[in-house]
Amino acid sequence: MITPLFDAVVYGSTSGAVSSAVQCAILGLKVALVSPDEHIGGIQVEGLGATDIDSQAEVFNSTTLGGLSLELHRRISAHYGRLEYLEKVVKERIKDPEVWRFESCVAEKVIAGWLAEYPSIEIIKAILATEKPVIKDGSRVSALKLSNGRLVSGRQFIEASYEGDFLAAAGISTTHGREPSSNYKESLAGVRGNTRYTQIITPVDPYIVPGDPSSGLIYGISNEPFGCVGSGDKHLAAFSYRVPLTDDKENQLPIYKPEGYNPAQYELHRRYAVSGGALYTPKKRLPGGKTDLIGSEAPLATDLIGMNDEWATGTPAARQRILQDTAQFTKGLFWFFKTDEILPLEVRNEWSRFGYCLDEFPDNNHFPRKLYVRDARRMVSDYVITEHTASRDGEDLVSDPIAVAFWPTDTHFHNEGFVFKDGHRWRPFGIAYRSLVPKIQEAVNIITVTCPSSSHVGYGAVRLEHQFYSIGQACANACDIALKASIPLQKVPYNELKKRLLDQGMVLDASTVGAPDFGDE
Repeated sequence: MITPLFDAVVYGSTSGAVSSAVQCAILGLKVALVSPDEHIGGIQVEGLGATDIDSQAEVFNSTTLGGLSLELHRRISAHYGRLEYLEKVVKERIKDPEVWRFESCVAEKVIAGWLAEYPSIEIIKAILATEKPVIKDGSRVSALKLSNGRLVSGRQFIEASYEGDFLAAAGISTTHGREPSSNYKESLAGVRGNTRYTQIITPVDPYIVPGDPSSGLIYGISNEPFGCVGSGDKHLAAFSYRVPLTDDKENQLPIYKPEGYNPAQYELHRRYAVSGGALYTPKKRLPGGKTDLIGSEAPLATDLIGMNDEWATGTPAARQRILQDTAQFTKGLFWFFKTDEILPLEVRNEWSRFGYCLDEFPDNNHFPRKLYVRDARRMVSDYVITEHTASRDGEDLVSDPIAVAFWPTDTHFHNEGFVFKDGHRWRPFGIAYRSLVPKIQEAVNIITVTCPSSSHVGYGAVRLEHQFYSIGQACANACDIALKASIPLQKVPYNELKKRLLDQGMVLDASTVGAPDFGDE
């Protein structure tokens, strides 16, 4: 089946896909939103309600929101009856992270209603075909072939998946994993020698029979050599499920023992507790008295270290297996925290108060359907966002910003903790338009929201959901300009794009949004 020609084809189900499609429709374009997932909205409809807006002591980044990123929160705040207060927060620059938080069931309802306002958006739910999914003539893509046999023809194409599957299928240069420090001369890149945040600092024996290396390693301990500091590899950041739990008995499915529960998988946690390590407990932080389990707030919390390395380039079947394995492990971890008698009674009692939310994810037994994909493929283009872009004493601010990134180089490393609160003096910076378009010889009508040209470290400062909303809005405008002028996306006049974005209420100048408060300066 061949669809009519679309002005823009957006591939993805993420926040960036939503904003791209909505802005294209606002501009009068006919849009295909090709969602590889049943539920549209990305991690915001899969548990992440405790946003990264004004959420840390050193971060006051609500100053960067404008355009569609702010419009989403206006709509959500209207649902909660707090719109007037949100407007006050924005106007008076008040720091209050609570006003930016929401429940995933609310976000999904708001996003679905928003998309439904635009008849020119056609939603097509399918993944890319396994064989020759992109039809391309030289450097111009003409259509996507989907797993359901449908051929989606378009004039401009926007990559808005977390994984970058469309970019790879279209022959665009991508990478994944951690570059060595030498690639871009980044001090934070590659294998880390000393990270201090949420580390295991009590002695834990790694062997199945304590003291006996011949007995093998307990679950969760890798036999991979540590590697040389600064060396690169293909490990991804640790993913996690952003699980909303509740202590409201009227809205609760009690934490249950999952099928296939294997207590040996939690021996590391058991030994850590016996050694005196403090274990993770839920924190309510969302409307409705719900949690959002972030994953990295304590050693051996819910970050799934080493369990998602195949995700970036994995087949649909491989990703489904990862989802099944990680969901079972995470559900088992909750059951372990609730019931294992070796744990302190106060830990078990606290976890026993909580259960899965009956009003979340009803089609998946009230557990998130998707992982929080913190990084996968990244495009490699003529301009690359790196540690130097994000560092206070780094390179000059870019001349073509389309949004502002105001977040540290937040990278949940494979096995050594992560760069976040370890002393790096970072800064807000403009996200360069050049980082969104591929090399011109590779494609002239592709642009990406979610997989910008960036190093592993640089991507850690870009990958926030509200920033994807802003980038998506910019991508849609660039597509419209390129269509009207019949020019490659690489040739879009920046001044014209800038004027549009400013007229739409977006924030582009990093020098106006404030700076992080490091406290010790």
